Amino acid sequence: MSLTHVQLREKFAKFWEKNSHKEIPPIPLIPQNDPTTLFTGSGMQQLVPYLLGETHPLGSQDIEEVGDNRHTTFFEMMGNWSLGDYFKKEQISWFWEFLTSELGLPKDKLYVTIFAGDKKNNLPPDVDSIEIWKKLGLPENRIFKYGPEKNWWSRAGVPDNMPAGEPGGPDSEVFYEFTQVTHDKKFGEKCHPNCDCGRFMEIGNCVFMQYKKAPSGDFQELPAMNVDFGGGLERILAALNDDPDVFLTSVFKKIIEEIEINIFSKFKYTDKNVQYSFRILADHIKAASFLLFSGITPSNKAQGYVLRRLLRKSVMQVYKWGDQKSKISTLINPVIDIYKNSYPEIEKLIDMKEIIDNETDGFMITLKKALDKWHKLLSSKSSVPGPVGTELVGVGPSYGPITPEEVFEFITTYGLPLDIIVNDLNWTGDFKKVEKLLNEHKTKSRAYSVGMFKGGLADHAVQTIKYHTATHLLHQALFDVLGSDVRQEGSNITVERLRFDFYSIKKLEENDLRKIEEIINQKIKESLPVEFKIVPKDEALKIGARSFFREKYPEMVKVYFVGSYSKEFCGGPHVKNTSEIGSLKIYKFEKIGSNLYRIYAK
Repeated sequence: MSLTHVQLREKFAKFWEKNSHKEIPPIPLIPQNDPTTLFTGSGMQQLVPYLLGETHPLGSQDIEEVGDNRHTTFFEMMGNWSLGDYFKKEQISWFWEFLTSELGLPKDKLYVTIFAGDKKNNLPPDVDSIEIWKKLGLPENRIFKYGPEKNWWSRAGVPDNMPAGEPGGPDSEVFYEFTQVTHDKKFGEKCHPNCDCGRFMEIGNCVFMQYKKAPSGDFQELPAMNVDFGGGLERILAALNDDPDVFLTSVFKKIIEEIEINIFSKFKYTDKNVQYSFRILADHIKAASFLLFSGITPSNKAQGYVLRRLLRKSVMQVYKWGDQKSKISTLINPVIDIYKNSYPEIEKLIDMKEIIDNETDGFMITLKKALDKWHKLLSSKSSVPGPVGTELVGVGPSYGPITPEEVFEFITTYGLPLDIIVNDLNWTGDFKKVEKLLNEHKTKSRAYSVGMFKGGLADHAVQTIKYHTATHLLHQALFDVLGSDVRQEGSNITVERLRFDFYSIKKLEENDLRKIEEIINQKIKESLPVEFKIVPKDEALKIGARSFFREKYPEMVKVYFVGSYSKEFCGGPHVKNTSEIGSLKIYKFEKIGSNLYRIYAK
């Protein structure tokens, strides 16, 4: 049976609704209340509180693995859950029925894995699941047992890593066998479901959340037995196609076609030497699109840094194989086309092309400069013996004698990520030395802020306090003139001047500065009262109070109001009235990074 992603998604939903399940909305890509992870990697993440006995609410792959035919950084997980309603027998039986009866997958190509137990933690083998699979007709030679590294799920990983109070449990994975793939013995003498040769692909995982780790280190059974199932939509589509390449399924096909036409126009996806880059570009633009759709913008922190890495890695593929004047942002169009029926709001991505263009155009210029310097460095060392990396189109071989100090210079001068230097330029050297140099560099860069008060104030002098209030006016004026994407990145306020760093998609022009300055001085002349209220954080966010995104705030926060013009999370201190500021003059501004600006005023 051949299905599109839309048809498969509908079949899955209808099957579980038929079996007395209630559909819940898709889970956000960015976790809302889980500080343990940057991205949602399992549907179970939002349900962990309920596993521990709270009231029933219904009454992300490593980047460097991408390039083969099955790994992706972003994938759609279809799931079903039970919070104490049913357990292993029902879940395994239903999933088997869905795969074999609803989808028509051949039974003789399905294999399962089971938890073999963990003697160290006194956790028994999952014999119940073994017996259930056998009763469904699965022969014993297609049931494989593995330890906690493969068949145990918790947010913290294996039982040894789980903190007290953390829920977890054994799982049973289902694999599809692509019999046309010949086993490669470099991965082991015998092939098995968890072999990396590509013959087997995991298409679903039934997690049985039945334990909680006690403070003593022992494992106790949860108040209710819970089920979490997750099945990768892309991988199930590949199984339905009986083709292990997920990039040939309907969730990638249009993106690949667009790359062939407008980016890698001299090549076809079937060209083996370029296929790796086709896959990276297709995967990364889709992942980047959904990050943008989730409100993430490129930065050097947390999710924003992952987005930046994805886009820069994409630029590297275009540099190697594509038209360097082509726009990666055009690939947003097929992404929208693929997902608009299921996620209508994704059409808003069309307005975010400028973010991608700003990031990728700037990095392409930087990359060319960096690689020119890299080639010159290689030339100067070409007579020095050393291991040589693989030759890449437009990149050249990489020689061992390039030192960690020189690599550090490329990273800090050109913003060339270490993973590109290692994986695309094939540098082999002392990675730990580079990381040490980078950490020392970060420590020195932060040194200037030692001794500063919260809010960026270097002291509490009268003039400093005036400038502090002025930064609130500046922040709001930037928002008014440049748009809602403006985000504070930092500030430094002394008795001599204020300095304000911010992110903006829109380029800051001279006439923008004049408008901003005029607004600030007008608000000063209006003699607006400056007052504060202490309110719950959620209430402050609801009324639109601005916050510094890197700051962690308590449940009760102080919000300063400048008349009805500005409201912002802040600890103070501030003037009582804007008239006390006198006036403000912006005397300098500069670009300090991609979409990052710095303003000086006094």
